[in-house]
Amino acid sequence: MAEIKVSNPGANRFGLTVDSYKGAVSTLCQGCGHDTISRHIINAFFEYGVEPHRVAKMSGIGCSSKTPAYFLSRSCGINAVHGRMPALATGAKLANRDLLVLGVSGDGDTASIGMGQFVHLVRRNIPMIYVIENNGVYGLTKGQFSATADTGTKQKWGAVNEQESIDCCALAIELGCGFVARSFSGDAKQVVPLMKAAIAHQGTALLDIISPCVTFNNHEGSTKSYSYVQKADRPLHAIDFIPFYEEVHVDYEEGAVKQVALPDGSYLVLRKTAKDYDPSNKIQAMTSLAASRSEGTLLTGLLYCDPQKKNFCQSEKLLDRPLVTLGEAELRPEPKALNDIMDAHGWG
Repeated sequence: MAEIKVSNPGANRFGLTVDSYKGAVSTLCQGCGHDTISRHIINAFFEYGVEPHRVAKMSGIGCSSKTPAYFLSRSCGINAVHGRMPALATGAKLANRDLLVLGVSGDGDTASIGMGQFVHLVRRNIPMIYVIENNGVYGLTKGQFSATADTGTKQKWGAVNEQESIDCCALAIELGCGFVARSFSGDAKQVVPLMKAAIAHQGTALLDIISPCVTFNNHEGSTKSYSYVQKADRPLHAIDFIPFYEEVHVDYEEGAVKQVALPDGSYLVLRKTAKDYDPSNKIQAMTSLAASRSEGTLLTGLLYCDPQKKNFCQSEKLLDRPLVTLGEAELRPEPKALNDIMDAHGWG
């Protein structure tokens, strides 16, 4: 069993130490990328300053879906039926808008059996963080190809995948997701700021994180192994995140800086490298992802961001007050109010 070690031993703005954000000891394989992602989640939520009791952890079935037990032990969580996590996450968020919903899924749980639910969650812009721990295989059932396995990649015992892969980031952008990012589990400098930005975002925030399976998909011929990703990783930009409530001193290297304003007043600050990439340009995001796939490279960073897009709670005009706190008198409208609702929808 692997203990997930973290940095930053001091207290955050709530006076909580990083130990308050840890979970149980992991039972995943030693070296699993999922454990590294758990460490990034612990650090991001600690550094940003999220009260653990405000977080609802959601997952489905698979190695990735075990990981909520390994972080934020003070948070409530639930394992859904395979592929059905988005439905529970939607219900939890609509019932209590005060919750920060964090869903952790896998490439099988999302891109195969859960694809229908994933598509509609993104389309509705449910306010939540959706993390895909993407290793390209079914780790719990001995390493068969998943729907995100790249064409031409090889299984551990030599079988070659001849089917097209599903790019969850490209699909999410096409569906209008307002925050789409991809990273590698071993890149803490990129994942932690992206996770903080996802916390601040007010709609669906998708983080597709390549997470090598050390048992079944970390060999030569795999496009999701540690060695392949380290060679093929092509970062779009260096990323830093500055929460609005903290005074942060930064020393930026020469080059242009683009600030992406987020709805709560915080900023995602992108320090540009040689490639001039605009994360607010949907067409550029789709084109860049397609070019990356054809080149055999892994495009990482904030791929697309639309902070002005209304989330589901806003578009449905839900009350700011959590629905779970409403009494019978408030939930049972008077006849006139009910008739007005019916007339507004053309049902009168």
